[in-house]
Amino acid sequence: MTAAVPGEPADALDGDRVPGRAPGAAATDTLTPVRRAVVFDLDGVIVDSFAVMNEAFALAYKEVVGEGPAPFDEYRRHLGRYFPDIMRIMGLPLEMEEPFVRESYRLAPKVPVFEGVVELLLTLRVRGLKLAVATGKSGPRARSLLEQLGLLPFFAHVLGSDEVPRPKPAPDIVEHALRLLDVTADEAVMVGDAPTDLASAQGAGVTAVAALWAVDDTDELLAARPDAVLRRPADLLDLCPPVPGA
Repeated sequence: MTAAVPGEPADALDGDRVPGRAPGAAATDTLTPVRRAVVFDLDGVIVDSFAVMNEAFALAYKEVVGEGPAPFDEYRRHLGRYFPDIMRIMGLPLEMEEPFVRESYRLAPKVPVFEGVVELLLTLRVRGLKLAVATGKSGPRARSLLEQLGLLPFFAHVLGSDEVPRPKPAPDIVEHALRLLDVTADEAVMVGDAPTDLASAQGAGVTAVAALWAVDDTDELLAARPDAVLRRPADLLDLCPPVPGA
């Protein structure tokens, strides 16, 4: 994998073009240079929660469904959506939510932050950008996790799927974040690691940015037609120069 060059726009993965973009075009060719806000997904972008999520899911499955392998790989393909919606899609009992949430709270101290994320958040704040989180988690659980990790003060708002009428892939959560941040759609970017994140951003008219540092199936994410592709957290700084007058 080729590394992104500091100070230059992040291109599509290893020189492959983002679907729908002319060959050789940079992933940020059409982006407005001035950004005032960044909306982040949480799992797979800010925190590496997949091991803890796997453990909580397996315990919830055993408690509610019974013995046997928990279908976590299928569950992970639906991440970005609200947990009850994933259970409906997978045909699993909604009763799994209670033990899953309980175990997620218990295991939260084991969740690591991705390397480079703290430095990214610090730099974005120094540059004058407003930050928010829009996650498939419930709002209380997301805020609790970020508080335990010492990251909550970076974000002006942390929104969960239970706090909007329609969760991702609908645009509601991103639109709500824009209203709270008091920015327009063209002044913001949304960073996510799942097609549902990008769909939510695109539906809200926000620049959709794909984060690849925790993604196994990059083809699926690139097929969602992101406006820009990041291989590491620091690559986002190329899209977010200092806010004029901040």
